[in-house]
Amino acid sequence: MAVGSRKGEAPKRRPARRRSGTKLTRAQIEEMFARFEALDPDPRTELNYRNPFTLLVAVVLSAQATDASVNRCTPALFEIAETPEKMAALAEEDVSERIKTIGLFRNKAKNVIALSKKIVAEHGGKVPESREDLEALPGVGRKTANVVLNVAFGQPTIAIDTHIFRVSNRTGLAPGKTPLQVEETLERVIPDRYKRHAHHWLILHGRYVCKARKPECWRCHIADLCTFKKKIEAPT
Repeated sequence: MAVGSRKGEAPKRRPARRRSGTKLTRAQIEEMFARFEALDPDPRTELNYRNPFTLLVAVVLSAQATDASVNRCTPALFEIAETPEKMAALAEEDVSERIKTIGLFRNKAKNVIALSKKIVAEHGGKVPESREDLEALPGVGRKTANVVLNVAFGQPTIAIDTHIFRVSNRTGLAPGKTPLQVEETLERVIPDRYKRHAHHWLILHGRYVCKARKPECWRCHIADLCTFKKKIEAPT
């Protein structure tokens, strides 16, 4: 006899199991990422880069700026400085002139040169492969470090940007009040086999489908799994 049932009665169904911090069941999360994978098996960053160093610089420049705006200015910068050694030899004015179309360009130019000098002095000219060492570089926070670790070195890290934060909260996948809280929940609930690409799937979904002002729920491939109560119907 099943536990919790009486003779002659059908056994009670156990509630679907949820992992800590999420509103979705394990089966729903598995299905969500299986669909992401089926649609885009090998997602990539939309930032243009040549090597781990230029990726690091591009991510630093992308703070409070769009990937598209960064991509418009980095070719001229990377043409003259695609290594830490070459970047460290530039004056701040040289860098500023080439990135002046993006926000906070003066402070970013200062950080790019400073982090380049530190990479040369402390890491032999190679971008470090640990979060601790990356976060010790000027202008590099946890989000930037996670992007570099994921894209350049293939580590299953998840960088929480505005898109991932929104999608995680709106869908019920990983509700949280802070980026770190959301990141920690995602680390717990996303199946290991999907963690390598989860960062990009969630960003791209937030950027092009689950938009901030008006999510396009009518063409969302995970709408039936999402807990968002005010789903938007297709425009007529």
